Amino acid sequence: MQVRIDLHNHSCLSPCADDGMLPSLLALQAMERGIEILALTDHNATENLDAFGEACKLCSIMPVYGIEVTTIEEVHLLVLFEGLKEARAYGSAIQETLPRRLNQAERFGRQIICDVAGTVVNEVDLMLSSASSLSFDEVVVDASKAGALVIPAHIDRPSYSVLANLGFLPDLPYTAVEMVNPTPQAWTVITASDAHFLEEVGIRSCILEMEEIGWEALKRSLGDQKNVRY
Repeated sequence: MQVRIDLHNHSCLSPCADDGMLPSLLALQAMERGIEILALTDHNATENLDAFGEACKLCSIMPVYGIEVTTIEEVHLLVLFEGLKEARAYGSAIQETLPRRLNQAERFGRQIICDVAGTVVNEVDLMLSSASSLSFDEVVVDASKAGALVIPAHIDRPSYSVLANLGFLPDLPYTAVEMVNPTPQAWTVITASDAHFLEEVGIRSCILEMEEIGWEALKRSLGDQKNVRY
């Protein structure tokens, strides 16, 4: 079966995303765009995954619980989990590696935590746009051992990408790599929205050939480039 996926999106918790990027509206917009497997990957944070999971279930979308980690080299990495509990624990661990700087909301944007109804329940004070103290290699290896899918983000962009910041793609256990404009690589290549505003949801997505909609089927399909269409 052919399944449309979008594994890179932000909510109002990411300081660079629009305040109206509620997890529930992300799921609703994705449903309208035909997305069947959707990930939320806020910058160095997972506090909006609870609302996201609830919203996806209401929209009959398979949720993928993620985070976009900024490594010490300022490279962005998508780390994706099957379970909410594992993702939230990993997100808490990542935040322990961030500098103890307070966010300046008026300069960098608010970092809003909300429930599935869109009600603001809190804001994160820690500056989530900072780089963690973990290296690119450490994040890839440790997250892979924890059972996560690990995908270097937008590797063909001139900033916050492994090729721009390291100059090469190390030989590590990636699930896939993400590109804005896909070209053949040594790993499976996906493309995704990286949406920060509602109108961006679904602007880039992939179609995977899968046996069924589920976590293990997703992993198997991402293991072979022949399963991916754009």
